[in-house]
Amino acid sequence: MATTYTLDRRSATSVAGTAFAGQRTRVARDSSVDAIRIVLLVVVFALHAMMCGVSVGAAGPVLENALEGQAWFGPASWVVQIMPLFFIAGGFSSFHHWRSMRARGATASDYVRARLERLVRPAVALVVVVAAGLAALAVAGLPAELVATAGFRIGQPLWFLGVYIAISALVPVMLRAHERARVLTPVMLLAAVVAVDVTRLATGVEAIGFLNLMLVWLLVQQLGFHLADGALDRLSRGTLWAIAGGALALLITLTVAGPYSPDMFENLNPPNVTLVVLGAAQLALFQLARPRISAWVERTDASRRISFVGERAMTVYLWHMPVLVALAGLSLVANASFGMPLPEPLTLEWWATRPLWLVVAAAAVVPVVLVFARFERARRRGDTRRASVAASARWTAVDAISGVAGVAVLLVAGFGPVPALVAIALLAVALVGSARLAATARFIAVQRLAP
Repeated sequence: MATTYTLDRRSATSVAGTAFAGQRTRVARDSSVDAIRIVLLVVVFALHAMMCGVSVGAAGPVLENALEGQAWFGPASWVVQIMPLFFIAGGFSSFHHWRSMRARGATASDYVRARLERLVRPAVALVVVVAAGLAALAVAGLPAELVATAGFRIGQPLWFLGVYIAISALVPVMLRAHERARVLTPVMLLAAVVAVDVTRLATGVEAIGFLNLMLVWLLVQQLGFHLADGALDRLSRGTLWAIAGGALALLITLTVAGPYSPDMFENLNPPNVTLVVLGAAQLALFQLARPRISAWVERTDASRRISFVGERAMTVYLWHMPVLVALAGLSLVANASFGMPLPEPLTLEWWATRPLWLVVAAAAVVPVVLVFARFERARRRGDTRRASVAASARWTAVDAISGVAGVAVLLVAGFGPVPALVAIALLAVALVGSARLAATARFIAVQRLAP
């Protein structure tokens, strides 16, 4: 496990210049960034729990997004849409992780392989368990439509994993661009994002917008690099307030007078420039809050608890939705078995039951995370368990593409038996490594040909 460092505002500026020049090779950490990632994870969980609408209609059980289509949710989404800050925090961590590995002599392929193993391993466990569970429900006679809805809801958050795998694989390239052209790189990415938006809006072809699945989040990740290299520490509080205020003013213009939705969750699909603007505001506000967050962590001695959750963050993210869907299913069973009331979503009675629902959901997630976190926290021991062939950039690219493709299959086709098997195969390539698989296949072929 990497040693944790707490960086204050005075030392954060010097990290990029001295900590990775060879004198220090362990991964630097910032308590405020670690803490905010946990807060963002809690927001994601609470939001998805609130979206879970379970009721029984005239046609039977209903499992729906309770907040979808609500006019008041648009303004609220400006607060609870935290994905830009999530990717900024990821960029901060990736900056330090890759520079630390590079200082120890690791290659870009080594870094990408390490990230794939950390991200893909818990995903494989999720796909196996969820696909088997849904298949069992279908065999048991649960309506196919309800099974498909459950699979769709479980799969929705996986877009984050697919995008995160892709942009993590590009960290060495993007960090090199950051080091050579700190300003030009984000400017060019912003121009590309705007160009995609303009083309989509001009042509009406929504599919064009999905090019921004990479461009928007790569740009937001670059903002995390600027946070990590100490650039924001050199800005005054007045300048940071001006950036936050200007970004929010631009966001109002884009959504009220411009062509974009005021609902930041609608702006996720496909991503557009409003998420970049929101990310700039979140970054400035976070930088303003960093000293107080770090002071709180130190005052409450919360670093161990933050580290404990942080080491299991991807497991929490992947498994909270299956738990919520399972609880929704159990609610329907309880309603059918002994008449447990299921209030109509968004009624006064429904709102009154939400605190209890959140507590029960959180309590249910904890044991599931403790069981499956072993897949995220597993570490390879020594070089003897590494691939017997060196992973070249080409092979590593195949691994990363396989990981992204495995997630994409689930997003497009769902958790049916065939898509699940295809996804598991692709994720296995990403996890084990195509170079190792190719070497194993050649070895088996030679053994079969041997007399």
